Amino acid sequence: MAYAITQTCCTDASCVAACPVNCIHPTPDEPNFGRTEMLYVDPASCIDCGACADACPVDAIFPVDALTGPMRAYAQVNADYYAEARESEPVASTGEEHSPNFHAWGPPVFDRAIPSDFPALEIAVVGTGPAGMYAVEDLLLHTNCRVTLIDRLSTAGGLVRYGVAPDHPSTRKIGETFARFHTHPRVEMRLGVEVGRDITTEELAAEYDAVIYAVGASAARTLDVPGEQLPGSVPATTTVAWYNGHPDVAETTIDLSAERAVLVGNGNVALDVARILTTDPDELEHTEISRRALRELRSSGIREVVLLGRRGPDNAAYTRPELLALVQREDVELVVDTHDPDVARTVDAAPSNSKAGLLRGLTRETVDWNATPAHGRKRIVLRFHSSPEEFLGETRVRGVRVTGHSGSVDIPTELVVRAIGHRGRPVAGLPFDERTGTVPNTAGRVWDRPGTYVVGWIKRGPSGGIGANRSCAKETVGSLIEDVVAGRIPGRQRRRSKLVELAGRLGGRLSRTLERSG
Repeated sequence: MAYAITQTCCTDASCVAACPVNCIHPTPDEPNFGRTEMLYVDPASCIDCGACADACPVDAIFPVDALTGPMRAYAQVNADYYAEARESEPVASTGEEHSPNFHAWGPPVFDRAIPSDFPALEIAVVGTGPAGMYAVEDLLLHTNCRVTLIDRLSTAGGLVRYGVAPDHPSTRKIGETFARFHTHPRVEMRLGVEVGRDITTEELAAEYDAVIYAVGASAARTLDVPGEQLPGSVPATTTVAWYNGHPDVAETTIDLSAERAVLVGNGNVALDVARILTTDPDELEHTEISRRALRELRSSGIREVVLLGRRGPDNAAYTRPELLALVQREDVELVVDTHDPDVARTVDAAPSNSKAGLLRGLTRETVDWNATPAHGRKRIVLRFHSSPEEFLGETRVRGVRVTGHSGSVDIPTELVVRAIGHRGRPVAGLPFDERTGTVPNTAGRVWDRPGTYVVGWIKRGPSGGIGANRSCAKETVGSLIEDVVAGRIPGRQRRRSKLVELAGRLGGRLSRTLERSG
């Protein structure tokens, strides 16, 4: 019986490396890698060895005959990927009737040359989220470098700890994979240290042979419409941080007293927020949700959540696995707002396994926004081809004016969550591109800063999930290794007196580093 990859796939390709028969695609060397929503097992070629399941860091891979309930759909999701692929491109001739190889295995490629006398460098990695930890893993496994992990928060984890929905425990499990490196003998943790406040980029550059910044994209993009900054209008980054217990977000940040919430955007983060706002709090009791957020959810007045998407149902930003999980919920009614006749036509004409096709069995309704959300089951309304024009209200949000097929309409609400994406923040002392929200770099090398590197969203922008950071980190660490071998990294300019001064400022947090540096 074949295995199947399910909703929580992180796409870091650990399973690809473990598979002995090359039946998991796309692989990191294939064009679609990083573009598909998840990875897929070919049921015609899987030999049922279970190596992929053992390697998966997020428990996303199961035998097909072990899938139950909503998970059963993933057997077909995996099979459909290969059916579609075989129709669109020829399969390599391998002598087998069924082959997963879209290109045959070639000879092994060694893309790094690490000399035997590679020095034992001192490297700082700023940020303990997935991007930083994949870089740490690469450094520890392939060099004899010593790594100091620096994070401004007192708890390590970054996006895994504060960005993943609490009802996705399998996805959060990847944090255990990263945490094993926290106690590695060549790793030192410096938590509660903020670059730009406690230590400067110049001081880090002087103390370490190289510094890798993995600070993510913690700011929220803006809509630039009137009323956007009114109380009651909050970015999804803040909302997610609130229900995950981020120390920067106050308990009173999110007001759930209204009966209707409007989410601007319909990506996976928007679906996460909609799901948390409509889930029975008893089901969240045993998750890692913030206790203060759980108390607020128990007294929440929200009966209806509206997701606004400017594009149609065939081009929505969410992924099929996340939508599939949502439409299979029985405790919440899902409604497609048919204010635009094109929405229904698109849904009816779409293949059943597409994003639009998954909406075919849902309730359709031209919603009367003047009506109060009904009691009974909570509901989520998907409104496509609609964008906000203005947030209404004088001292706080009282509604949002949105575009529609027959003209603008006003949707009454006192809570609007803007889920339109992330954006990087400048790092004091590093160049910054305001247009892209990234630190300018070439393959991870920061421009005009020898020995300084970036990885993750601050390097490439807010694209890709957790697993995408693995190949991103490989590129950056590869650049670092090349620079060391070529002699392009300047030597450390150690000044004992300066380090003693830093240790005093940081309350002794650099003491062990001083002992190592002699």
